[in-house]
Amino acid sequence: MNVNDLNRETRPPRERCPVTVESPCILVCSIDRSTGHCFGCGRSSAEITNWLVYSAAERRAIMDELPARLDKIERKPRRVTKRQRLALERGEG
Repeated sequence: MNVNDLNRETRPPRERCPVTVESPCILVCSIDRSTGHCFGCGRSSAEITNWLVYSAAERRAIMDELPARLDKIERKPRRVTKRQRLALERGEG
């Protein structure tokens, strides 16, 4: 069984686990449609939703998978802002 299958509906009721494994969230919070993982942290929507419900071992298992997931996400180049474009035109960039 995959950790993603353990959501609130299928898990036995229990109180939230104390967070002993930090959240990998970097406040990007945008899901890549091709992989289903967040561009920022690499977690799935279900993992993000259920993060505080997971045990420390479940959170650690997810954290261990994140580097490989982030490598698979297609990185999109950041849009050049007007300020950056003007700096480039002035030769400052």
